[in-house]
Amino acid sequence: MKTAGERTLPVTTAKYQRVLLKLSGEAFAGEKGFGIDGGIVNSIADDIVEARNVLGVEVAVVVGAGNIWRGLTGAESGLDRAQADYMGMLATVMNALALQDILEQKGVPTRVQSAIAMPQVAEEYIRRKAIRHLEKGRVVIFGAGTGNPFFTTDTTAALRAVEMDAEVLLKGTHGGVDGIYTADPKTDPTATKIDRLTYLDVLNKDLRVMDSTAITHCRENEMPIVVFDLLGKGNLRSLLLGNSVGTLVA
Repeated sequence: MKTAGERTLPVTTAKYQRVLLKLSGEAFAGEKGFGIDGGIVNSIADDIVEARNVLGVEVAVVVGAGNIWRGLTGAESGLDRAQADYMGMLATVMNALALQDILEQKGVPTRVQSAIAMPQVAEEYIRRKAIRHLEKGRVVIFGAGTGNPFFTTDTTAALRAVEMDAEVLLKGTHGGVDGIYTADPKTDPTATKIDRLTYLDVLNKDLRVMDSTAITHCRENEMPIVVFDLLGKGNLRSLLLGNSVGTLVA
């Protein structure tokens, strides 16, 4: 008999076999704008469960912490920037533990690995161990950023995607915008969606899809990025199946 956490044989063929999913902390807050919205986390977890159990995709996740704390905001309030960044790293672990709990309630074996040692709640980040978890069908969630101040979780996502030998970095947005546009579609009705960009396009046009360090790292390692609406129903599944969703940066 198949257990709740066991994967079925894929009923359709996914384009990707291993992906790195970047989740913003703000997405966890939903309309509340702060904290963790259980309904939103459940919805995100359902998409990850489908990717793993139905499509057979190995999923690694990097989470941000904008729903709880931002290092830059703390620095602007007078805190030392490095100290404020460390506080943000701790907040990402809170989000990682929340997502782990929901995934495991749904029967999916999950591991949280932290770049800052906190053995009571998470494993220490070890690349080879994380890859082994993925090979065994476990979802791996990376918390605490890179473990260093002055680096964003976007940079962490780029770094972990390359380290995990992921085929693509999936940058999930949360504001209802389904990719990269020529302008902010919420304020400019003439804005049009761009289906594909180069890394240099993003850097030269200062599009701020991800920070420049993350984009440069992906460029140097030929790691494609797909920017898409994370909360759009069926978007993650459609993207994994190879359909045109969001904007491809390659």
